[in-house]
Amino acid sequence: MNLSVHRRATALAALTALAVSGLAGTTASATPPAAPSAPSGALAAPDIPVANVKQHLTDLQSIATANGGNRAHGRTGYKASIDFVKAKLDAAGYTTTVTQFTYNGTTGYNLIADWPGGDPNQIVMAGSHLDSVSSGAGINDNGSGSAAVLEIALAVARANYQPNKHLRFGWWGAEELGLIGSNRYVASLPTAERAKISGYLNFDMIGSPNPGYFVYDDDPTIEQTFKDYFAGIGVPTEIETEGDGRSDHASFKNAGIPVGGLFTGASRVKTSAQVQKWGGTAAAFDRCYHSSCDNISNINDTALDRNSDAAAHAVWTLSGATTPPTGPVFENAADVSIPDNGAAVTSTVTVSGVAGNAPATLKVGVDIIHTWRGDLVVDLVAPDGSVYNLKPFSSGDSADNVQTTYTVNASTEVANGAWKLRVQDKAAQDTGYINNFKLTF
Repeated sequence: MNLSVHRRATALAALTALAVSGLAGTTASATPPAAPSAPSGALAAPDIPVANVKQHLTDLQSIATANGGNRAHGRTGYKASIDFVKAKLDAAGYTTTVTQFTYNGTTGYNLIADWPGGDPNQIVMAGSHLDSVSSGAGINDNGSGSAAVLEIALAVARANYQPNKHLRFGWWGAEELGLIGSNRYVASLPTAERAKISGYLNFDMIGSPNPGYFVYDDDPTIEQTFKDYFAGIGVPTEIETEGDGRSDHASFKNAGIPVGGLFTGASRVKTSAQVQKWGGTAAAFDRCYHSSCDNISNINDTALDRNSDAAAHAVWTLSGATTPPTGPVFENAADVSIPDNGAAVTSTVTVSGVAGNAPATLKVGVDIIHTWRGDLVVDLVAPDGSVYNLKPFSSGDSADNVQTTYTVNASTEVANGAWKLRVQDKAAQDTGYINNFKLTF
């Protein structure tokens, strides 16, 4: 979050008319209240695994460590962060676009990811700034928001979510220098394109170590969506004032686009009343704000979990959820051992009874258990032998398992026939097996 830039919030009555039509966590207690249900006729958002969000933060920390300790505009760590997020989204089936801009004589980048489908004239957008200050890795500010938005986007893909409205996600550059990236993006949109964005949700610093639970006081429908979620899990909220108008939502709000968002506090000191309300101490919400200690240790997991789930709830609710697709599912749950540094193996599903070609959004569910997933090359092989690479070899990816859903444009392939998931271990010492392979048409 950039607290050196002030954007005076102005009340725009016309925003209500642009609000998304149909808009209406997990707590630390031993028996947490149930999360609020979705509006009638809508799908509920899935739980966002905080472990997945934390893994993204660990990856961003590693990027900063390998690039001079930061991920700031114009530095190699920022470009590496963009590449990291983009690769995740590409593998999940998003259409991604990276745009460049120049500021202070150096190149910056914005990343936009569009999920296929939904009404292109009604866009629900969620975003966060991906850059850090030059003094540190920026894991709370704003790895926290960026990682949560990334995991929500991946959850959309895993669920093969098909909302009424179009979903778009954004990661902004040079926010810390004055909202530069988001301003450039909004300025690049023709007036007609701006009018299609029915809501922009901003997530900046959502895992502060001494957290508060703040909701932006902007578009009333978006604001109420967040408040309803937190009320449903028994967590009180306050209106966000410390950084009001000083993060990327201001770029959208100033263009007349309805906005909202979440925040857990920066350098301001938590009051005694807030300590009574939320716990913690009468100290800064984030004592490492804009400092070198804003690293992977500077995160409150409970706050990160609650806010990630609240953000997902808003994305699902505001996009007008519908029932999932009813296309047939073909699955092979038989285990197939993957030889260590050996020949490729396959798991096969035979598709029948599907007319015509496979869809442009064929969902390929992959569940591979392996102790070093970077060793693996994973391909989908169509009945005619065409190969679609799902996951390339990546020796530095030491995490366990490949458990995700890929989206493949298989529209040139005849649907019926034997489809194969082909997996090869390309390096020694780690082992695993194919646990499940599923195609959803």
